[in-house]
Amino acid sequence: MPRIAYVNGAYTPLEDASVHIEDRGYQFADGIYEVVLRVGGRFWDLEGHLKRWARSLAELEIRAPISEAALKIVIAKLVEKNRLGDCMIYMQATRGVASRNHPFPSADTAPALVLTAKPIDLEKLNAKAAKGVAVITRPDIRWGRVDIKTVGLLPNCLAKEAAVRENAVEAWLVKDGKVTEGSSSNAWIVDEKGRLITHPLGNEILGGITRQTAIACAESLQMKVVERAFTVDEALKAREAFITSAMNLVTPVIAIDGNRIGDGAPGPVATRLRARYVQHNAEV
Repeated sequence: MPRIAYVNGAYTPLEDASVHIEDRGYQFADGIYEVVLRVGGRFWDLEGHLKRWARSLAELEIRAPISEAALKIVIAKLVEKNRLGDCMIYMQATRGVASRNHPFPSADTAPALVLTAKPIDLEKLNAKAAKGVAVITRPDIRWGRVDIKTVGLLPNCLAKEAAVRENAVEAWLVKDGKVTEGSSSNAWIVDEKGRLITHPLGNEILGGITRQTAIACAESLQMKVVERAFTVDEALKAREAFITSAMNLVTPVIAIDGNRIGDGAPGPVATRLRARYVQHNAEV
C-alpha cells in the first residue's frame, strides 16, 4: 500500500510530501532527528529517544514543533495509517523556513516537523547478527558536537560509503588513535578479562539510546562495563567486538579492516547481550 508521511501537521502520501526549498534543514543542516523501532506492538526505548530529542532541540535552541504528548500521538497515528507491524519511525525537526541567512531567523519562525515510517524485517536483522558483520576504520572528521543528533551527517555518509565499498557494514571512526564510534552506531569490544569496553559519553560520541539500554542489560547479566576509549590495536586483539544502535540492536563484529576478531564468529558475550536486549524491550 502507499506510504503515508507526516509533514507539518498533515498526513500525506509519501510521493506528495515536500518541504520548502528555504527550509534551514535543507540549506544548513539546521535540524535534528531520531529513529525509533516498533516491534511486536511495542515502541522500543521510546522514552529515551524522546528525551534525547528534547535535548538535541535545546542544544540547538530550536523550539519544539509540538509537545511530547502530541508527538507520541502523531507517531502512533502514523504507524496506524501505514498499517505497519514491525517498523522504523524517522522523525526530524528543523528550525523552519526563512530567507537564507546564517544567523537564526526571528523567534516567531515556526519549526518544521516531518515523520516517516517503513517496515523492518526483524528476521533479516537477526540473521545478520547471527552471521556477524565486518567493519573498517576511518578518520573521524566530524564536527566537535556529535553528541547532538543533528541531520548534518555528510562525514558519516562518506565513512559508511567507504565501508560499503569494502563489503563492510560499518566504519569505526578513529580520532587521536582511539575509536570514538561507528558512522551510525556505538562501538564496543570485549577484552581478555571479559569486560565490555565502550567510549565514554561526551562531545565526541552520540549517546546512543540502545547503548544506554545495552549497558543496563549487561549489568543485569553481571557483565562488567568499562566506559573508556580504546585503540584500534586493542580492538584487533579483543576477544569480541560488537556495535549497538536502534537498527542494529546488538550486532557482533567478526572482522575489522579485514582482520578476524576472536575466532571469526559471533561471540557468546555479544550474542547473550543481544538476547537480553530483545527480552528487555519485549517486557517493558
